[in-house]
Amino acid sequence: MSNNNPQSGKCPVMHGGNTESGQTNTSWWPQSLNLDILHQHDTKTNPLGDDFDYASEFNKLDLQAVKSDLKALMTESQNWWPADWGHYGGLMIRMAWHAAGSYRIADGRGGGGTGNQRFAPLNSWPDNTNLDKARRLLWPIKKKYGNKLSWADLMILAGNMAYESMGLKTFGFGGGRADIWHPEKDVYWGAEKEWLASSDNRYEDVDDPSTMENPLAAVQMGLIYVNPEGVNGKPDPLKTAAQVRETFARMAMDDEETAALTVGGHTVGKTHGNGEESLLGPEPEAADVYEQGLGWNNHTKRGIGRDTMTSGIEGAWTTYPTKWDNGYCHLLLNHEWELKKSPAGAWQWEPVEMKEEDKPVDVEDPSIRRNPIMTDADMAMKMDPSYRKIIEKFYHDFDYFSDVFARAWFKLTHRDLGPKARYLGPDVPDEDLIWQDPVPTVDYQLSDEDIAELKLRLLDCGVSAQELITTAWDSARTFRGSDYRGGANGARIRLAPQKDWEGNEPERLSRVLSKLQALQATLDKPVSMADLIVLGGTAAVEKAARDGGVNVTVPFVPGRGDATQEMTDEASFEPLEPIHDGYRNWLKKDYQVPAEELLVDRTQLMGLTAPEMTALIGGMRVLGTNHGGTQHGVFTDRVGVLSNDFFVNLTDMANTWKPAGKGLYEIRDRQSGELKWTATRVDLVFGSNSILRSYAEVYAQDDNNDKFIADFVKAWSKVMNADRFDVQ
Repeated sequence: MSNNNPQSGKCPVMHGGNTESGQTNTSWWPQSLNLDILHQHDTKTNPLGDDFDYASEFNKLDLQAVKSDLKALMTESQNWWPADWGHYGGLMIRMAWHAAGSYRIADGRGGGGTGNQRFAPLNSWPDNTNLDKARRLLWPIKKKYGNKLSWADLMILAGNMAYESMGLKTFGFGGGRADIWHPEKDVYWGAEKEWLASSDNRYEDVDDPSTMENPLAAVQMGLIYVNPEGVNGKPDPLKTAAQVRETFARMAMDDEETAALTVGGHTVGKTHGNGEESLLGPEPEAADVYEQGLGWNNHTKRGIGRDTMTSGIEGAWTTYPTKWDNGYCHLLLNHEWELKKSPAGAWQWEPVEMKEEDKPVDVEDPSIRRNPIMTDADMAMKMDPSYRKIIEKFYHDFDYFSDVFARAWFKLTHRDLGPKARYLGPDVPDEDLIWQDPVPTVDYQLSDEDIAELKLRLLDCGVSAQELITTAWDSARTFRGSDYRGGANGARIRLAPQKDWEGNEPERLSRVLSKLQALQATLDKPVSMADLIVLGGTAAVEKAARDGGVNVTVPFVPGRGDATQEMTDEASFEPLEPIHDGYRNWLKKDYQVPAEELLVDRTQLMGLTAPEMTALIGGMRVLGTNHGGTQHGVFTDRVGVLSNDFFVNLTDMANTWKPAGKGLYEIRDRQSGELKWTATRVDLVFGSNSILRSYAEVYAQDDNNDKFIADFVKAWSKVMNADRFDVQ
């Protein structure tokens, strides 16, 4: 029965239908493949429109005017959220730091490059308490400069200007961080269901930080780095030192950079714990509408100024917290420290004895002196032998420390911006840094005739078409749109560590590269190996289409350079090693995560959509490019011909599909029982998943072979050019 009486009191809205609170498909069928991350930043979420070009807008910006406005803001204290000591520097630095500091090297995700701190979950992390206030303080500047200055760039630049306003000579600034307009759903922050759950959840053995779950870097859900009170909130500086070392290494920092960032970050500003946490309102995502996007508000007591609550630890680290000086090292090394509880009940270290004049003044009343504090991570700098040695060097050479910190801060805030070619603005440093993965520029030109001749010579150089395609693919597939690292530019597939990666089939790769190098030596014009590798794959794809009766031209833009081993930080490239590649039907070993989920994750990192993934899988299979030459998923009798056979045979109901053990499946003729092909989960998911099957059926249609080839070529070109920031 239904009740259509408008007076019945029934709500006319389908509850859950317009939010994520309702039952989703994955709630009903949790094992189904979730493709959401492949279209999470659909253009429909962007209010600026498809034609908006942030780079061109940023280049119109008067950066010096912005910097002046930011420096002025630092000391223009606002009553609704007053500045400590009349200076917002510490708050702005923490905002920039926590935006950039979420980066991790394992998958390149996180970081300040998208302005993601504006959205959940980061905007409501316990470690980001009151950073909503910092962003709101910046709103007048964002409003003034509008589309020419993204939130992502503004937050990082605000941190830079905070340091400069307090006396640090920063290393530089590069703009170019375009904002996103929807939370990033692709970042795995951990499996915990509650904030600040025990660190034990992330480690096989919490006493061995190297056992932290990959790709995570922070020690607890809702933290940027480590727990400032100690491991699981229990002070022990040496245990904390081990966690600091591991978590900063996972954020691409060595011991010296880690120590410099700790010292420099705590040279200015303070922690806040002079209040009652229980009086704080909910975080921004849980706050009522009248809070207007602000969280952690205290409507019972004052809750601002000296009564502010964030971490629960209370106090400044140095005597002069708004001045860039060597006070941190001086106080840390020259005083004894003892454990105490803050007014909010958090563990912190305070000096056993200190002259009154060495204590920082109260944030509101300069006639009152307060004890400085150190966190457990600060005490780790003193008690860990390696860190202690570095800290002492900083203490005795302030200029050296300032330079190391300025460079480490630049790395922290720019690591996920990618290669230097993406940096915008007049403050970009001239120096090339190894962590920027430098690639030499080339100055040669290739005419259409040159390219056509090179294609013929590549196809006749003693390397099969399949080998040309796989080498080009393996060179380009390392690209990560998360931090813009990897890709074919630089031809680092020739260098350690990439030349020895199992996924690159080192023996085959070495033979192919030697043939290409021999060809390169005979050329009248200089052509980089990077261009030859990509052009070889291009020529082979065109040949494969021609062999099927379709003439296509795969776009090719020369201009890639060849990196050298000296330009390559081997350790930082190790996380880019492919340990699976569904496009070449390969897994390094069996994983708990299903192969199709690994494929989707890799696809998202490469910046591809679900339809592009589908076209590439179908093409790579029929081209015969599987790792090790396996025949799984090669649903064609014309191996090496670019055709839609993969989809035709996958969707053919004359076939049956049966498990064959060890993650493999058999495809047999339904009537005769004859074995026709074998397949992996990656192959069959394109027939089993309803969304992917809808794409597969499009390509299987009798009238869509040409469309499939055109779509494959377009997706192939996207992969080959993903790192060509000079031509994008």
